[in-house]
Amino acid sequence: MEILTLNPISSPPTPTHLISSAATVPQLKQIHARILRSGLELTPSFLSRLLSLPLNAAATPSLDYALSVLLCTSHPPSRLRCRALRLLGPRQAIVAYARLRQDGTDLDRFDFPPLLRAAARAGEGEGGDAVAREAHGFVVKMGFVADPFVLTALVRAYALRGWVTDARAVFDRMPERDLVAWGVMLDGCCQSGFYSEALQLFEEMKSSNVAPDQIVLATVLSACGRMGNLSYGKAIHSYILETGIAMDAHLRSSLINMYSNCRSMDIAEELFDEMSPKDLVASTAMVFGYAKIGKIETARAIFDDMPEKDLVCWSAMISSYAESDKPSEALKLFNEMQAFGVRPDQITILSVISACAHLGALDQAKWIHIFVDKNRFRDVLMIRNALIDMYSKCGSLASAWRVFDETPRKNVITWTSMITGLAMHGDGRSALVLFERMKAERAEPNGVTFIGLLYACSHSGLVAEGRQVLESMVREHKIEPKLEHYGCMVDLLCRAKLLREAFELIESMPFCPNVIIWGSLLGGCRVHMDIELGEIAAKKILELDPDHDGAYVLLSNIYAKANKWDEVGRVRRLMKCRGVSKEKGCSWLEINGNVHEFLMGDESHPNSKDIYRKLDDIVQELELVGYSPDTGSVLVDLEEEEKKGAVLLHGAEVPNMFPDLSRRICFIPSAIRTAGLDLNFLQNDILCAQTTQPFAVKLCLHLTDVLLCAVLFQLTALTPRLFDLHVKLMLTT
Repeated sequence: MEILTLNPISSPPTPTHLISSAATVPQLKQIHARILRSGLELTPSFLSRLLSLPLNAAATPSLDYALSVLLCTSHPPSRLRCRALRLLGPRQAIVAYARLRQDGTDLDRFDFPPLLRAAARAGEGEGGDAVAREAHGFVVKMGFVADPFVLTALVRAYALRGWVTDARAVFDRMPERDLVAWGVMLDGCCQSGFYSEALQLFEEMKSSNVAPDQIVLATVLSACGRMGNLSYGKAIHSYILETGIAMDAHLRSSLINMYSNCRSMDIAEELFDEMSPKDLVASTAMVFGYAKIGKIETARAIFDDMPEKDLVCWSAMISSYAESDKPSEALKLFNEMQAFGVRPDQITILSVISACAHLGALDQAKWIHIFVDKNRFRDVLMIRNALIDMYSKCGSLASAWRVFDETPRKNVITWTSMITGLAMHGDGRSALVLFERMKAERAEPNGVTFIGLLYACSHSGLVAEGRQVLESMVREHKIEPKLEHYGCMVDLLCRAKLLREAFELIESMPFCPNVIIWGSLLGGCRVHMDIELGEIAAKKILELDPDHDGAYVLLSNIYAKANKWDEVGRVRRLMKCRGVSKEKGCSWLEINGNVHEFLMGDESHPNSKDIYRKLDDIVQELELVGYSPDTGSVLVDLEEEEKKGAVLLHGAEVPNMFPDLSRRICFIPSAIRTAGLDLNFLQNDILCAQTTQPFAVKLCLHLTDVLLCAVLFQLTALTPRLFDLHVKLMLTT
């Protein structure tokens, strides 16, 4: 503990003299205690000097000490109150305000700006909303409605609390609105997502003959970028050049950010090249911009060239990878960020969770969950919701349930994430039960909730329940169905072989169906062999997207199953003529924490010949236990043996990095024989949980290697359950 030594003096020192000799907070506390024991008078000047040091030291203990001194002072003068409210943290300032009101202290016009600033910055549960409302009442009662400083502070407080309408009402009643007031109102609109209103307000500002400065222009450019309003952003750029406003680093970075958000990277690059030195904000904007247009390598090059990287920059690159279907790179970069000692924030964590969910990597998902708990993110509701979604996509429904049950305060996203997870695993009944529980706890569903419910009904064959869900959505909850809801309903009807009803639903939609909806119908037609509707659906898809390879392939499969080989040949020739080729399938799989990539028909592995030779042996053994590949659904220009290989390799995508695959797959036939499984139902590409789940359970009981199951049977409804069952089995063996 720091000790202050005071030399003996002949006469008692004055409080001001004692305070001036202190340089730290502990010394101040010692002097304060000595003054109190000596019975010396604490004058306002002493209190001001006493408060100055701890208030300037922006640490919570110092601020709490300053607050305690202020609360012990009876009727502190206006100057001291204003200083305290301005320098205290939001929580301490609100506590001080409550005490001042309790003591009957009359506030003046100088107290309200710092008080309202504290109310605007207060966190959840700290009383910011109540203080802002109460302060507004005092402003009116005490006659400060014409004071521009007080009213501007009130506008800022309302806007930052999210009450943009109230902020605008106060702003419109201001007798005089200077540049600061306009800037505060514009910033409030942007902070709350009212971008169109911000641009309209800027036009009003120009009509009021108030010239914008760099800060206001940067705010307007931010609104343009968020909206993707390139034309207005260019107009602002022209205004800057025509009026000769100084292009400082902040304004140039705002222009670069606007052009990047609007995907106009050619102009953004010109501005960026003219900047020297390169601003960190501008570099981060360029990373985001290039990632948005798919140039992730260019984004990474800019990232690597940055001499210094802050958290925002790291998060930008990680989220760019996560949003560009490069989840492995996102996770690698996150580990690299940790090695550099950069602590992640909520945005970074959400991007990493998204990457884990995209990969379906359960071991890595568990690791990030542990990281979340250790780094005090476990109580962040947004992150807990993302964890539920992540575990569902990684195949561990039990872990998703655990996070859901341990979440004390659930919002609509929490409920929806769990409902969607159940739907993803084909457990439609449980999803409907959870929805009833959600309503019982008075949580109001939204449109996304109903997408999850309809998806659950679709993947569980619950046709009647799906109809009821769609009806209650409109009747009880007053939510108008969107394209996604109709898409789920069409998929449900197609899976139930109600193709004509699905077609009629598409025709009756209040808006134009997209490729996905017509694709659902086409897929159903392939499974249930409806050539007439299949031709209609394929025609509609190709009208919307002439290069859609899936439409050609599915239509060809329909013709092939109907033995219309002339039509199959016509479709194949049409694909060649238009330069359309079927995209190779690609998937990922996690084994012992390592993620392996699978590519259809890949031969890059040095042992690929041995692997395929072993696979051929497995195929022969599979045929002995009842599996007969349907080669009629393969494009006609392949030889019979090639067709058979194509069908089997549909789910046997050889990994680029798996040296012992050829040794491991030999266990499959014996496991299938032991389980006594019938493989004929696997001909159907559109499978429901009622058929795939029993198969998964039986197979996993006799084969604990989930990789082998996924290699041979690439089933959307089956794979998540295999992950979950595999983990459980490995824990018990």
